Amino acid sequence: MVVESYGEVDILDESHIVTVRKTIREAASRIGFGVTDVTRIVTAGSELARNAFHYAGRGVMRWQEVENGQSIGIELVFEDHGPGIANLEQALEPGYSTSGGLGMGLPGTKRLMDEMDIRSRVGEGTTVTVRKWRRK
Repeated sequence: MVVESYGEVDILDESHIVTVRKTIREAASRIGFGVTDVTRIVTAGSELARNAFHYAGRGVMRWQEVENGQSIGIELVFEDHGPGIANLEQALEPGYSTSGGLGMGLPGTKRLMDEMDIRSRVGEGTTVTVRKWRRK
């Protein structure tokens, strides 16, 4: 049996956020994450997919199983070609929102995952990479 260890989901409309959630849930479960960590990973991925759709109108999520020599984990990469984030430091502050929400999206995602890297250029788009490592 061949186990898929990577994949990609286009985010072209709001219904694709559900597809992203389902894909992440299945992938994280196959990798061996427990129920609590699967829920954390799905929640973080859902927020990033929602951001790509809301701010850029479309995007893509790529996932893959990763290893660091001591553990295995999952890496999620969300990429869009939207307006970018003008002030990344401010966007990472809890409570800051440009859409009238609670402002917990990026800060909450950072807390749910073990690693987060954001690369954004105004007028070009944003790429957010998050990783979660499986506990032994």
